Amino acid sequence: MQAQFNVGEKAVYPTHGVAEVVALETKVIEGNGMQFYHLQVAGSGLKIIVPVTKAEENGMRPLADTGMIDELYDLLRDHEVPCDRQTWNRRYRGFMEKIRTGSLFEVGEVYRDLTLLKNTKNLSHGERQMLQTARNLVIRELSTVKATPESVVAEELDSMFKD
Repeated sequence: MQAQFNVGEKAVYPTHGVAEVVALETKVIEGNGMQFYHLQVAGSGLKIIVPVTKAEENGMRPLADTGMIDELYDLLRDHEVPCDRQTWNRRYRGFMEKIRTGSLFEVGEVYRDLTLLKNTKNLSHGERQMLQTARNLVIRELSTVKATPESVVAEELDSMFKD
């Protein structure tokens, strides 16, 4: 399989967010040449090695384009979400599955739903951490795509949830 990302490009890796492809390496494993992406996660500096053949399956994707960002903003502005009557741990599992997909929209939904829920009740410790994770993932991607400081993007997103 041909590499979809080149060295120096940025991509999104599920649960970690924006990462730069710092190297593309070929290793011989059991007599077969396999290519691997070497990623460095923005912000944390974490290094991840991903087989090129598994990258898409694992949820690695290109950064959002402007059309996707507009859709995300529409999603975040939609505060007409049904009230969730699930227990916190069931809700937590559902939100965690969405974050693991790496989809900007799924992560955006988690951010929106937990922010709205926070305005009506106290969140569990796990939910507060998940809200922070989802918020950071969205902010970092938008900041990278728009070439805007994270603080500016954070203010913009926070303003969508003020009454």
